[in-house]
Amino acid sequence: MLLADLGAEVIRVDRPGPPSQALPSQAAPPDVTSRGKRRVIVDLKHPRGAGLVLRLAELSDVLLEGYRPGVAERLGVGPADCQARNPRLVYGRMTGWGQDGPLAESAGHDIAYIAITGALHAIGRSGGPPQVPVNYLGDFGGGAMFLALGVLAALLEARQSGRGQVVDAAIVDGTAVLQAMTYGLLAGGAWADRRGVNLLDTGAPFYDVYATADGRHMAVGALEPQFYAEFVRLLFAPDGPGTGLPAQHDRTRWPELRALFAERFASRTQAEWTEVFAGTDSCVAPVLPMAEAPDHPHLAARGTYAETDGVVQPAPAPRFSSVGRLEPGRLTLPGEHTREVLTGLGFADAEDLLASGVVVQH
Repeated sequence: MLLADLGAEVIRVDRPGPPSQALPSQAAPPDVTSRGKRRVIVDLKHPRGAGLVLRLAELSDVLLEGYRPGVAERLGVGPADCQARNPRLVYGRMTGWGQDGPLAESAGHDIAYIAITGALHAIGRSGGPPQVPVNYLGDFGGGAMFLALGVLAALLEARQSGRGQVVDAAIVDGTAVLQAMTYGLLAGGAWADRRGVNLLDTGAPFYDVYATADGRHMAVGALEPQFYAEFVRLLFAPDGPGTGLPAQHDRTRWPELRALFAERFASRTQAEWTEVFAGTDSCVAPVLPMAEAPDHPHLAARGTYAETDGVVQPAPAPRFSSVGRLEPGRLTLPGEHTREVLTGLGFADAEDLLASGVVVQH
């Protein structure tokens, strides 16, 4: 999806039959990650299926696969098979555990990948269990973003050398890299390997969330002294914080400071506090649910969200000076473009492939 957002022509090869789902559902939800792709259905168990994928790889710059290690090779579409047809091909492999190691052959999900890297252990409040950050951190942060980065780097190298290569993007590896800063802090004694006691994990009362009078929350990130001073001034206005407010970095009095902040935030609604802090250098923002985020004035002004096929979704990012804001492509379905893709690529046997069941048009 990221590559399609940025203008790549992406052809997704789906398998025949209904898609597998982690949760049972009478109706599949809109697949936002399908946007901008053309989709064909190929039966890789058909004697001619692998050959068709190899023909597609021969015409492509990149092939991405997400099987367990060795499966693509058994299907006849592994790196050696594809690069024999197209030496310039960049072959991207997406797994949770990586292509090697004791767990490489095991099933897994985001929560397990981030668990063994230390990332999950670090998220949560002091005295409480680890808190699961949806699947943003592993699947999409440590996985997809690093795969996209690796593919683009390999494409640049292929332009110079004329040779493609395999990009092994493991979610465990990418998630570990996302912790580079905290590992540095840990090595320097500036980070405790415990939840909820550090500067950026709700340990500090000036980097936390607070409930408002209407049961909603405000997020506070007033780290630097000048931002902290502005935050305190606005929080306790018009009377000011009074005398004896604990010093910002006096850890022995952080519980006292947190209680003062919590009491003050609980005195007004989220909307009232949003108005107080809006446009200031206090580093305070309302915690919005997903349904409300697209309507936030700043995000609306930037067009951070867009609507395609009746589905509100994040707009492509980042932005480029040559083209301005990118718009998301329309959502697509498996097999929607099978005939279009094959004929467009000049496959003279397209109708035969359809008739014999190698591919399916929906």
